[in-house]
Amino acid sequence: MGRRNRLRARRFGVVFTRRFATTSGAITLGLVALMFARNADDAQRVFAWAVSRWPFAPLLVTPAAFALIVYITRTWAPESRGSGIPQVIAGAHNPDAPRQAALTSLRTAGFKYILTLAVLLVGGSAGREGPTVQISAAIMKATHRLLGVDLTSAVIIAGGAAGVSAAFNTPLAGVAFAIEELASAYEQRLAVLVMGAVMMSGLVSLGLAGDYLYFGAMHDVVTLNGALLICPIAGVFGGLCGGVFSRAILAFGATTWRPIAEIRTRPIAWAAACGLLIAVFGVASGGKTWGAGYETARAIIETHGQPLWFGPAKMIVTLSGAPGGIFAPSLSAGAGLGTVLATWFPTEPAGAVVILGMIGFFVGVIRSPLTAVFIISEMTDSRTMILQLVATAIVADGVSAIVCRERLYHGLAKAFRASAEAAT
Repeated sequence: MGRRNRLRARRFGVVFTRRFATTSGAITLGLVALMFARNADDAQRVFAWAVSRWPFAPLLVTPAAFALIVYITRTWAPESRGSGIPQVIAGAHNPDAPRQAALTSLRTAGFKYILTLAVLLVGGSAGREGPTVQISAAIMKATHRLLGVDLTSAVIIAGGAAGVSAAFNTPLAGVAFAIEELASAYEQRLAVLVMGAVMMSGLVSLGLAGDYLYFGAMHDVVTLNGALLICPIAGVFGGLCGGVFSRAILAFGATTWRPIAEIRTRPIAWAAACGLLIAVFGVASGGKTWGAGYETARAIIETHGQPLWFGPAKMIVTLSGAPGGIFAPSLSAGAGLGTVLATWFPTEPAGAVVILGMIGFFVGVIRSPLTAVFIISEMTDSRTMILQLVATAIVADGVSAIVCRERLYHGLAKAFRASAEAAT
């Protein structure tokens, strides 16, 4: 009887410690995600202030800064390059392996935090959401290790999912993202861990930041007859553009075509060239293509007054190789493509059509339709359009899969897994 009680007490202790680690990790990463969001906004405000005083300075500063950022990244923290989500996907496989552990280490997360802010400080077209996923996974993993809890793939996935929840202030999107993107199998233990982490990080974000809307409130709805026509067109158009965008990113890293292969051997020079391109577009567009693009996307949805070239321009300046996510730029570029769609249907509410274009392109890039529906409906308060959003997302996912069979983040994760396995 005494032995049975000791076993029960031991099991209770293990379960309590694991849940305490998940709860404390989720609260911590929620606080860090909020601080990261504010720092990112501050960095973009500082850049906007500098451009208002020295409008042509980015033509020199941005290329030089991009070259320096990529040099620092490749020299001291190669695991922090790019979005951050591929690293979490790769790090969830055999998380105890030394090289894969580096993908979600606190050291890597620290570099990711600072370098992403540096990219935004010089006008880079980068989002903070992907980096938040990697930083959050690192915090969740560190919390479990500190408390002596066994490290599993579920811990990494739960941290990344909680990062999505905190970054977008949308808890449901965190759960959906874990199912669609981070996890290859949906197990009961994973479900409990993810939902617990997402709930806690979401409560922190909602409690401290409030129920804010990134893109403003949009309560217009397209008509039924309009939806029957617009949804498939937005899905095909967005899925095609998003699929081409994803395929271009994956092809750049994998092709053996000599000119591209030569460019890959000179990452610093390539970063400087991308920085110059970003600066030229930013100056020429009057600042519309700088940064993550939230303000421009919000203006498109609320006032519909942005030029038709904004979407393609935003797609071009997002490709740099520096630390930073593509979630926000993809949403912004999608809003730009939605502007084009709105001109095709002048009798329908322009904001509603823009949102359908936004989800079409966003799903075309990330291939996670359920996540996209939750994110966009929550960020625009457009829950009355949920059926139209779902329909567009399903079409876009199918079209994008035809254009680019491999999902973007999983394709990018292969490089991190390969380098980790080669080093072991």
